[in-house]
Amino acid sequence: MTDLIDALRTPVADEGTGPVTIGMAVSRVDGRDKVTGQARYAAEHPAEGLLYGVVVSGTVTKGRIASIDPASALAVPGVVEVITHENRPRLRSFDLFYKDMTAPGGSPFRPLYDDKIHSSGQPVALVVAETFEAARYAASLVRVAYEVEQHETSLVEHMERSHKPSRLKAGYTPPPEPKGFADEMWDKAVVRMEGEYYSGVEHHNPLEMFASTVVRGDDGHLTIYDKTQSSQNSRWYVSHVFGLSKDKVTVRNPYVGGAFGSGLRPQYQLALAVMAALKLERSVRVVLTRQQMFSFGHRPETIQRVRLAARPDGTLTSIIHEALAETSRNEDYVEVVVNWSGQLYACEHIRLGYELVALDRFSPMDMRAPGAAHGVHALEVAMDELSYELKMDPLALRLHNYADIDPTDGLPYSTKELRACYQQGAARFGWAKRPLEARSMREGHELIGWGMATGMWDAMQMFARASAVLHADGNLVVSSAATDIGTGTYTAMCIIAADAMGMPLERVRFQLGDSTLPVAPIEGGSSHVATVGSAVQGVCEKLKKSLFKLARKMPDSPFARAGFEDAEFAGGGLRLIAQPAHAVSLQAILAFDGAARIEEKYMMLPNMLKQQKYLRATHSAVFVEVRVDEAFGTVRVTRVVSAIAAGRIINAKAARSQIVGGVVWGIGQALHEETQSDDRLGRFMNHNLGEYHVSVNADIHDIDVLFVEEDDRIVSRLGAKGVGEIGQVGVAAAVCNAIFHATGRRVRSTPMTPDKVMAP
Repeated sequence: MTDLIDALRTPVADEGTGPVTIGMAVSRVDGRDKVTGQARYAAEHPAEGLLYGVVVSGTVTKGRIASIDPASALAVPGVVEVITHENRPRLRSFDLFYKDMTAPGGSPFRPLYDDKIHSSGQPVALVVAETFEAARYAASLVRVAYEVEQHETSLVEHMERSHKPSRLKAGYTPPPEPKGFADEMWDKAVVRMEGEYYSGVEHHNPLEMFASTVVRGDDGHLTIYDKTQSSQNSRWYVSHVFGLSKDKVTVRNPYVGGAFGSGLRPQYQLALAVMAALKLERSVRVVLTRQQMFSFGHRPETIQRVRLAARPDGTLTSIIHEALAETSRNEDYVEVVVNWSGQLYACEHIRLGYELVALDRFSPMDMRAPGAAHGVHALEVAMDELSYELKMDPLALRLHNYADIDPTDGLPYSTKELRACYQQGAARFGWAKRPLEARSMREGHELIGWGMATGMWDAMQMFARASAVLHADGNLVVSSAATDIGTGTYTAMCIIAADAMGMPLERVRFQLGDSTLPVAPIEGGSSHVATVGSAVQGVCEKLKKSLFKLARKMPDSPFARAGFEDAEFAGGGLRLIAQPAHAVSLQAILAFDGAARIEEKYMMLPNMLKQQKYLRATHSAVFVEVRVDEAFGTVRVTRVVSAIAAGRIINAKAARSQIVGGVVWGIGQALHEETQSDDRLGRFMNHNLGEYHVSVNADIHDIDVLFVEEDDRIVSRLGAKGVGEIGQVGVAAAVCNAIFHATGRRVRSTPMTPDKVMAP
């Protein structure tokens, strides 16, 4: 245990931090390591005799490799090998072995498996050298000839060959069966709207590039430092692809420099680094370039059609929401895009549809709030459009159609404080002062607009294990193979454990990021706190009961005749609630037992029989102010109020940061982020941070976050739900609606760039 702590440099709170409780604003326990450079990421772990691999990317979109000439590359001093599909080590052949824990239905991409080219930028070779510089230069000398085939990468041009997707993806729920007579009700409605909404491709651009460092031991054991959202998923993948026993592979990810979906699935640098390590029997590191980060998954291009009908008083009578999205030729990547439209508003007639178009692109992948970021956007813009048809305040329309139960199947909500989000968010923003008419506010050369939207995301819980070890010196070490992608997992778990044990925060360490630790799910979907956090609290409860039993056996114990409910853990010890002076330290309890440590383990299983009786979700209400320069079409988002209902908040400081980050990303979705494709070449063209615009400080102004009171013991024993995804959902729609209020121009595609805002 101690060796693992040292190997992972498990962070700990500063001495003197003291006791904490759930809900406090706590600084990150890993913050010091990050700002001082002590935190090591996947490409920063040293290894003796380390080799460096550089990927050679393909230059065509579809076809096959006719020939590869590595001669010039091999002649570069320091180059050890050029690995291709022709000389790679043995790989498993069946698709099943390449499926990671989050793989959709179909055939996963197999790096360097054969001569087939499936998408632009596909890796075709790996140059391995003694230095990175030699490998990078030699990679430019590898000559590849192709037999090119006709490709298809345009969603718009191939909509007619859409198909219903496979359901085989974890977390995917297909649209429910139609409810009522949505089409008939829309046809005969007095008030109705219809709109088509387009969302372009977006790419993940975390600060840390994808990298894998494979450290080969003398016994052949592979210790892999990988940029991933699950060390155990990466180990699963490596073990199956290469036919290795899992005890021959350890994957670690103690620090991850951002991911938000891009690390859910193992990316190809992992397989290539392991190939090289096995073939050359050396330690190898492979790091992708920023351009190569654009060669794999992305948020899929999506086209949506929404039709809403209502009575003159605003009562919704029909909701029809259909979506068409891209996928690859080999896999059916799916998202929950339209289902939200059957859950957010009360309506008796609902029809939802979702289909895919297979293109010659790499499979899309989850990106923060996958499906909801686009699906809720289309619905919430459509609701705003309907409010103008009704000449009704947009917030009043939403409140009028507020759903107290799930409209599609009648289930009650586990908890739902969306109404409080509307009320508190509107009050904080000053929504009551908003004029109803568009183009009614101006200051100087800028038009001012106020818009709002609703957000919704799943509140998920999965299976996890945790262990807890209390040492004789009074320090507690809690462990689970969780992941911290920068969201604050280290700190949240330390808070949960410290709160449960009544210990100072600096006495608690949380171990994560190692595949040998107790099993934890992949970090994604805002489920880690509800899942791993519940396991941490559960194991601490077991530990407390074990300590209480020992304390009752101590000589002249004040707990001898007390029940467990009569005592509490506080101040680093155990005391009677009615007589706090009767207390004993945790160190004294272990000293009495003569033990150097006491350990407990816990398995957290969701109560599915109970949970399936409820719709479990987080909610938000987003209010936005924009200022639009009508002459240039430039948009400034000057003020945002985001009101969130996400159960109990574990760390108020980190939770606020998560929502602020989601709002920033939502502003990027609304105004900035889009990957441009030249379909003649089948290639993404702006594959760098110079041309793919991620929101920067100058784009962001005042962001106000408030959390409404909510405690959900159906979702988790902690009462928590999760805040990672909900911060982004609805933001882009609120910006769009504010632009319309400012200008009277409706923009139905994202990003809403100046040319679109200026269009008549």
